Amino acid sequence: MKIFFLCTFSIFLLSAFEQAAASAHYDKILTHSRIRARDQGPNVCALQQVMGTKKKYFSTCRNWYQGAICGKKATVLYECCPGYMKMDGTRGCPAVAPIDHVYGTLGIVGATSTQEYSDISKLREEIEGRGSFTFFAPSNEAWEQLNSEIHRNLIDNVNIELYNALHHHMVNKRMLTKDLKNGMTLVSMYNDQKLLINHYPNGVVTVNCARIIHGNQIATNGVVHVVDRVLTAVGNTVQDFIEVEDDLSSLRAAAITSDVLDILGKPGHYTLFAPTNEAFERLPRGVLERIMGDKVASEALVKFHILNTLQCSEAITGGAVYETLEGNTVEIGCDGESLTVNGVKMVKRKDIVTSNGVIHLIDQVLIPDSAKQVIELGGAQQTTFTELVAQLGLTSSLRPEGQYTLLAPLNGAFSDDTLRMDQRLLRAILQNHIIKVKVGLNELYNGQELETIGGKLLRVFVYRTAVCIENSCMVRGSKEGRNGFIHIFRQIISPAEKTLHEMLKNDKRFSVFLSLVKAADLDDVLSRPGEWTLFVPTNDAFKGLTDDDKAILIRDKNALRNILLYHLIQGVFIGSGFEPGVTNILKTIQGGKLYLKTVNDTLLINELKSRESDLMATNGVIHVIDKLLYPADVPVGNDQLLTILKKLIKYIQIKFVRDSTFKEIPLTFYKINIIESNVKPIIRKEDPSITQLTKLIEGEPEFKIVREGETITKVIHGEPIIKTYTKIIDGRPVEVTEKKVTEERIIQGPEIKYTRITAGGSDNEENLKKLLEEEVTKVTKFIEGDGHLLEDEEIKRLLQGEAPVRRVPPRRTQGGAARRRTRLAHS
Repeated sequence: MKIFFLCTFSIFLLSAFEQAAASAHYDKILTHSRIRARDQGPNVCALQQVMGTKKKYFSTCRNWYQGAICGKKATVLYECCPGYMKMDGTRGCPAVAPIDHVYGTLGIVGATSTQEYSDISKLREEIEGRGSFTFFAPSNEAWEQLNSEIHRNLIDNVNIELYNALHHHMVNKRMLTKDLKNGMTLVSMYNDQKLLINHYPNGVVTVNCARIIHGNQIATNGVVHVVDRVLTAVGNTVQDFIEVEDDLSSLRAAAITSDVLDILGKPGHYTLFAPTNEAFERLPRGVLERIMGDKVASEALVKFHILNTLQCSEAITGGAVYETLEGNTVEIGCDGESLTVNGVKMVKRKDIVTSNGVIHLIDQVLIPDSAKQVIELGGAQQTTFTELVAQLGLTSSLRPEGQYTLLAPLNGAFSDDTLRMDQRLLRAILQNHIIKVKVGLNELYNGQELETIGGKLLRVFVYRTAVCIENSCMVRGSKEGRNGFIHIFRQIISPAEKTLHEMLKNDKRFSVFLSLVKAADLDDVLSRPGEWTLFVPTNDAFKGLTDDDKAILIRDKNALRNILLYHLIQGVFIGSGFEPGVTNILKTIQGGKLYLKTVNDTLLINELKSRESDLMATNGVIHVIDKLLYPADVPVGNDQLLTILKKLIKYIQIKFVRDSTFKEIPLTFYKINIIESNVKPIIRKEDPSITQLTKLIEGEPEFKIVREGETITKVIHGEPIIKTYTKIIDGRPVEVTEKKVTEERIIQGPEIKYTRITAGGSDNEENLKKLLEEEVTKVTKFIEGDGHLLEDEEIKRLLQGEAPVRRVPPRRTQGGAARRRTRLAHS
């Protein structure tokens, strides 16, 4: 907490600084250090020294809090801030350091080797005299670390070589650290050689990648900055270095092939992590040949090694992510004295400074995802999937020139039983995880169908915080390769094979529930195409239910429908698609609300645990529960029914209001879609018809009745809806046009006009007219009642916590005719 307060307080203090000093990161970090050491007395700064080295830093809050620099433990030192000194018998550093000319100041800051070399090279007279200089003075350790041969040559020719070398460290004007802007170029006093300045947000300032370790020591004729290495001359461009360096011939060939080499000859501030020839030789031969033979892949490869910012090694004190020219990112960090790329020590030689950037030689080739084949994108958590794809011969299906999407389950999704399966079955399972087309995460939408190489169609479900395909939802980590995407999934994807009704019928656990569904005439809903979420109680939920009890339930069909339809929601809601720990309020077909949330990967429905969730059907999903659900706000008005419900439901208190009744729920909450290949309506008949009646309504959509014996089938057609989409057939996109006819109920006045068409028989006209009038009465009753249809948009609003939208009663059409359209919902 104390550390946090210090960092916060220092940031607040620095915010009062003038705008002119806003980019002076070195001075800000120095102020932080002064605040941290204020208990030590005036003008004391706190530094961190990397253990086992002489490296010291005025640290950022991050390094200070971690107590480490470049992953190495750092100890805290307290020293006088630049420009101040100690006095005997007093705390802190109350005295101002003496101001001398540049030559004398070299001694004050401890750069005695530079001072000595200035003396013997005859530079002393110049830096003691009149003028305004900036001297980037190498520390004593910097001279010791200089290549011995170079060092010896300088000492052997002090009047020319050493003199020129020292002049290369000088600028003919005074430049404080606040004046040293990131990316600026200064001209040295030797032969107008360039000095490249970088001023980083962590307070590090470099000159030709040499770090200023003691800055702003004011002199009477300038300023002295102590640097941690002897400055080397800036070479030509990055391109020039690649073209002449023998150890980079493979990189040179790749850069030429991809037309990237010329970019590195232009002005800029580049960082190149240059793989050596040895690094290229380590690549599998087939991989290298494929990339080099593909201009797009080779361009991505080369650009992935280039940053558009100049990153000197001394500026890196911890891990940071940088964007490459290829577009993806790499993490550049450090481990002690070594630079790391994506956490791996691979830098053999660092800080080769050029006029437009810096080069670090590395012993590994960095291959971006965009240059990889889609099967190569699998990470450490998808090795089971990628290895099985290879073992079962599916890799050959993924042609380099093709486009695919891999739906890769995590390693933990493959149980021992799955891995022991017959290889033909396992191959079929894996085929369901390879899509024939390339589909990115941002291209997926709710209701989309994706075709696998095995010919299966997989449904996509998009929720507020999740994207799911069939029963499995994605986790972070999608990647795009040269010939496709890979998306990571929690579980093995299981395409649906049966309808909700078929699944209930084939599972003995649900026999009681299914019998009640049939008694309530709801089995047809669960058999037709649609999108439903069904919460199914097992037989255990009906323990204690006698035959008499069941008969009472079945006798009150309206009550039974209310109870059963409280278990049904329009739309497919996967348990793992819910945001963990967040309650989702969903409206049931009965009209009541269900409260769903996931806790520790378990789905809770009204706080009841689902024993098994996400059982996929072709027309929805089943979540298994062991209790019967009941809407707590709906009262019971019958003593017998109350007794039965109390026997089955003990987790809530059921209200009793004598003589109260359940609302009627007509079976019009779903309707049928008929897909046509032409514009003409299609009438589907169960059996050959004997007599057909057609009611014509002055050019409006027609209402037909097909009758045979006691069976009556209503077919009502509206205007066709034309839908065009692209379907993948045999690996190629084909445009398909479909026409959809929406069935409607049409009501026109009290008089029913019709035309009778006879086909081999006769009927009583009055009986048929009465039959039509009864059908209109039923429809009118529903429309004028309080029947409520659950819309997809309503579900979305409920999920997002919004208030439901109040419905506006429809207006009457001219002549008393009213039309109502019931929403299509496959069942």
